[in-house]
Amino acid sequence: MTGLDQVVILAGGLSAEREVSLRSGSRVRDELTKLDVDAVVLDADAALLTRLAAHRPTAVFPAIHGSCGEDGSIREILDLLSVPYVGSAPSACRSAFDKPTAKSLVATAGVATPPSVTLPRETFHDLGASAVIELIVARLGLPLYVKPSRGGSALGAGAVRRETDLPAALLSCFAYGDTALIEQFIQGTEVAVGVVDLGSGSQALPAVEIVPGEDGYDYSARYTAGQTDFYVPARLPEHAARAVASAALTAHSVLGLRDLSRTDLMVDESGTAFFLESNVSPGMTETSTFPLALEASGHAFGDTCRRLLELAAARRA
Repeated sequence: MTGLDQVVILAGGLSAEREVSLRSGSRVRDELTKLDVDAVVLDADAALLTRLAAHRPTAVFPAIHGSCGEDGSIREILDLLSVPYVGSAPSACRSAFDKPTAKSLVATAGVATPPSVTLPRETFHDLGASAVIELIVARLGLPLYVKPSRGGSALGAGAVRRETDLPAALLSCFAYGDTALIEQFIQGTEVAVGVVDLGSGSQALPAVEIVPGEDGYDYSARYTAGQTDFYVPARLPEHAARAVASAALTAHSVLGLRDLSRTDLMVDESGTAFFLESNVSPGMTETSTFPLALEASGHAFGDTCRRLLELAAARRA
């Protein structure tokens, strides 16, 4: 396996998820440092290209969340520099980052996904918000879940239980993106399933059950210790546990993802697993589900990060 002379963790960026990204990057660096890996955290700023060209790392671990980090653009730059990196190629990132595209591809592979509509801000303005909202509720019913078509960390996302609350939810959504994905809200158990490939093929990690407080699984609940309860493995019947693992592996494969991913799903009372979205750069904070699942599966977090970097370096070599 290729040795790791120096590795770079990319964290920060300019998206609304910057602070979480910095926390993820710092944790990856600290765990690698414990293993005597020379690891530094760099921001995606105007100095990055100069630093990477002058001191070419053995491999890069992208830990940037949101746009730039997950839409494939930063990976395109790394490819232009011929610098190896952990994670999916740019084209796969683009497919996963656009939630309606990901839903369509995964549904084609036979995985259930909530019925939905995807509409840009202009549609509500040009055709009249009240008339469009009436059509949406007539087609999808209530409750609904509204979120930006691109983005993460539940920013601009939330459940809608009354038709009168939908305009406010859309305004919140459009603060983080120009297009809204509006889905039927699936009542059931929310889980996150990580997928990792440490050199012997993709494997699904134990599902993490997410039980948020009264305010739901919003940005604060995701990254503030004590606001959300996590159960690993998820408290699911055996057939449902198999279903979410299969759905996550299918999404990872159909979207063309590589090395690691996290797929979010809802499991209804019948045990049907509904695909919500896949993430190519899972959070690595103390409250993030991917590290929790790694620990439950017996994979040490730092060892896993090091192994993924070694595999990335070997691909380029």
